Amino acid sequence: MRMTSSELAELMLDCSTNAIKTTADEFNTELDGSEQSIELVDDIILCWLDKYKSQALESDAVFTICNIYGAYVGEIFRNKLGGEWNYDESNPDAPYVVLNYANNNYAFAGVCYQRLVNDSQVSIKRYYEEAVSNNIQ
Repeated sequence: MRMTSSELAELMLDCSTNAIKTTADEFNTELDGSEQSIELVDDIILCWLDKYKSQALESDAVFTICNIYGAYVGEIFRNKLGGEWNYDESNPDAPYVVLNYANNNYAFAGVCYQRLVNDSQVSIKRYYEEAVSNNIQ
């Protein structure tokens, strides 16, 4: 069963709220929905590794961590500029959610994945800033 765009938008908003609550519970850190708080997301992603070690890299944990923080950053972008969440099934083996805005797709969860799993130098904040600057001329 496929989700409607409004159901997906509601799901992503719920995920964003979950990121705020989970971060407060796990790390006693407040995410306030501001652009400045995205820098904290860069740190929090790595805190999951520090706190839970290899458990943070189990597939269910990776999926949850990347999606809640991707939704959090995406919602900040959406509140600033707009956009619509889209479920991309172009690869049926690896569907994912992107934020569509001005003919561009932003894979915020994918950037969280890169930082968590592949390269701690990848910056979610930098990706966000580039996405915004590409749309504000």
